[in-house]
This record gives sequence, structure tokens and C-alpha cells, in this order.
Amino acid sequence: MPDLELLDCRDAAVRADHLAEAVRQLAEGRLVVLPTDTVYGIAADAFTPRAVTALLTAKGRSRQMPPPVLIGDALTLDGLATDVPDAVRDLVEEFWPGPLTVILHAHGSLRWDLGDTHGTVALRMPDEEITLELLRRTGPLAVSSANRSGEAPALTCADAAAQLGRSVRVYLDGGTVSGGVASTIVDATGDQLRIVREGALTATELGSIAPELLPVHVPETVEEPAQDQAGDTETEDPGAEQSPVSDAVAEQPETAASSPDTASDAVAEQSSQQSDDSPGGRLP
Repeated sequence: MPDLELLDCRDAAVRADHLAEAVRQLAEGRLVVLPTDTVYGIAADAFTPRAVTALLTAKGRSRQMPPPVLIGDALTLDGLATDVPDAVRDLVEEFWPGPLTVILHAHGSLRWDLGDTHGTVALRMPDEEITLELLRRTGPLAVSSANRSGEAPALTCADAAAQLGRSVRVYLDGGTVSGGVASTIVDATGDQLRIVREGALTATELGSIAPELLPVHVPETVEEPAQDQAGDTETEDPGAEQSPVSDAVAEQPETAASSPDTASDAVAEQSSQQSDDSPGGRLP
């Protein structure tokens, strides 16, 4: 949108001033668009409920689809989540910053309201220099994809501005982002880790660090074909062919991670519309 100023952060000489403005606006409860290593995201201070509400409103979402939280340092993990399994710590050490989102139990003492999270939080540390620099100044930010729910994800700052307009106060332009594949989501709120969306990181890659996430292989069972009374072999219905187990694991429905209506965007952002990281917004 021509009447909106996009702040070019690719030049390190002016980036500090642009980030300072973003920090100020976020502290006042306003919204900021920023680049990530997947798509552009729309950010709000995670600890300002009215800002999170404004984020959901800008996207056209309800409280049933709460946003994930991006952090600028892996050490922040223990400040936001509890009962963190050792396997998650190993995954984070290997894949953060990067396209790995982890759903954990949130600390009950946290004074935030991300929506109907049912006590969980989806956390990620993105591999994007501009946004990491901002996160280290602001602390945790609630961040969802910078698009209207159901629309295409924004791969440029201008794309985000065209969709979100004046609902966002500051647009940080980091150039065209990779887009590509969304982050992989691992649910760590149950007795065993499980992948609820396989994205940029495969189950095999994650399984090299956390073996419980390795794909399950079910051996094929070869059965004798049934014959009718005339002795002719019955033909199988092509539509009855089953998908591989790994596909079933990756293609979870649009539900929350630990329960049918659990917290995160991460889980809600599943897969009928992969172009939107689905549920209307690619998880940044």
C-alpha cells in the first residue's frame, strides 16, 4: 500500500533506528510486521492482552486459534515452559534457530493471554537476523503469519501491507523471504513426543536427535486374492489404497496439540491449505 511506510532493515546503518521504532510501538501495544525464515509475521507483545487481541482481529481470527510465541534466545525456553523433556532440549540445541516449533506446557504463573491455549504454548526461535535482533530487545513476541486468515502468506513486506494495511503500525522490510516449507511442529505435552506437522524438518532428521520421532514403518501384508465362484480374481478398489503411515502422522487435522482444542496456532495451522500454513496463516 503506497500510503504505508515500509522500513527497509537490510541496511545495517539504518536498521537500529527502525528496530527502535518497532520496540517503541510494541511496548505501546501496537502491531509490527517482521520477516522470518519462512514467511512474514505479524507480531504483538505476548504480555499485552489487548495487543494479542488486535493481532487476532487483524488476521480475522478468533481466540480458538492463538498465536505461537517467537523467542530470541533458547535460554528463554525455561522461562516460558515447564516440564521440558530432555529430548526437546536436544532438538532445540540442534535445530534452533530454525524451522522447529515445539508445543509445551506453559508456566502457570505467566501473565499473558494468548487466547484459548488450554495451558500450552508453541515456541520457536526463527533463523532470521533482523527478527532475532528485535526479539532480543523486546523479549517474547506473539507472532502469526502476516496475512488475512485464508489468504496467501506474505513473502514480501509489501504483500503483508497489502493485506493488513493500517491495522499494523510498523512494517519492517527484510526483502523477499524464502517462503518454501513451513516449520515442523512437535507436540511435547503428552507422554511421548509426536510430530503434528512435518515441515522443513523431516521425521528422519528429528529422529536422528530424538529417536522416538523416527517414522514408523508398517510391513506390508500380502494376502491371497479372493476369488468369486467363477474363479475370477476380484479386483481391488483403487480408492481403497491407504496412505503411508508417515503421511498419516504428518497430516493431522486442524486441532490443538494436546487436546481437540488445545493452544497453539502451531497446531491449528495445519493442513488443508498448506499455502497458508494452514489454518489461515502460515506459522512464521
